[in-house]
Formats: sequence, C-alpha cells, structure tokens
Amino acid sequence: MAFPLHDETTAPEAARAHLEATKRSFGMIPNLERVMASAPALLATYSFGWEAFDRTSLSPVERQVVYQTANFENECNYCVPWHTLLAKQAGADAETVEALRRGSRLSNPRHEALRQFTRTLILNRGKASAADLDDFLKAGFSDQQALEVVLGIAIKTMSNFTNSIAGTPLDSQVTRLAWEKPLAGTDAHATERDLVEY
Repeated sequence: MAFPLHDETTAPEAARAHLEATKRSFGMIPNLERVMASAPALLATYSFGWEAFDRTSLSPVERQVVYQTANFENECNYCVPWHTLLAKQAGADAETVEALRRGSRLSNPRHEALRQFTRTLILNRGKASAADLDDFLKAGFSDQQALEVVLGIAIKTMSNFTNSIAGTPLDSQVTRLAWEKPLAGTDAHATERDLVEY
C-alpha cells in the first residue's frame, strides 16, 4: 500500500505549517516531505535539522558531500537525484557531482577526507577510530565539524529510511537525474544538460 502524499490541505494539522514553509523556501513540496507529513514529529525534526545543518561551519559544497555520501551508502534512489541537482546549485563542479553519484574518490583532498570520514561513520555505525578522526582533522577540519558531520548523517538517516520504507516516488523536477547504485566498474552518469534547474 502506497504511503499518502500530503499537501497543505490534506496533512495532519501539526504538519501543515512545515509543508507551507517548505513550499515558500523551495518553491514546491517534494514528495519526501509529503510522505513525512503523515508523522508530523518526523517532518518537524527533519525540517529543523535541515535548517540547522545549513547554519554549520561546513561550506555548502561540503554539506552536499556529507549528504550525497550518505545517500550513496544508504542506496537512496530518491535522494541521490535531488542532491545531484543541489550539489550543482551549491557550487560543486561536474567532476565532483559525478564522483559522488559513483561513490568514487573526489579530486579535492579536503572533500575526499570529508567523504571518507562520513562513509566510515555510516558503515561502522559511528565507530570511527582515532586514526580515522586524525585523518579528518589533518585535512583541515575541526572537532566541531566532526560533530557537524554527525548532524548531516542524522538528517539523511531520516530521509533515506523514510524513502526506503515508503518507496517515495521521484519528483518530476529530477526524473532526468534518476539513479541506481552502480555496480563496481560501472557509471551513474548525469550529463551537464540533465543538471537543469526547475
């Protein structure tokens, strides 16, 4: 049975203000938030977390590295297309956008250290070693930013898990950027022409 896709008129009362705020800031209500609206507490926490992560000391591109790394490792077919577009809008170059879709090494050493630290936390359930943290700090990041990565992963855990259980349908704005986790040695390519802003 499909999860309902709510709007401001059909959602539970406690979720409506969050949907309205999303529409004002984003120009639309993505299907993720429409699904989350069935659980107003989840939607409220996700919305607050997203806004809080935007206020961290990580740059816009660095925040997208965290988000897209989580999307890749959690195999979120809904989130990867959206963050392909959002990473471009944040200023990531095409090579970085593509590498994140493939789950491959980033050419920028700082970004790669961030990707590796994020990936380690996800795959090891938060059990980063002293060496893992040291590599992250040696790339120029701080203790504060290590904790900010935890926030980014928490936000993506909410969205990735929601989409997994709900089978959230992809929005028309990003259908040209559709994604499936590539097999080893294959590609998940999106052309520059596909990276259109809606």
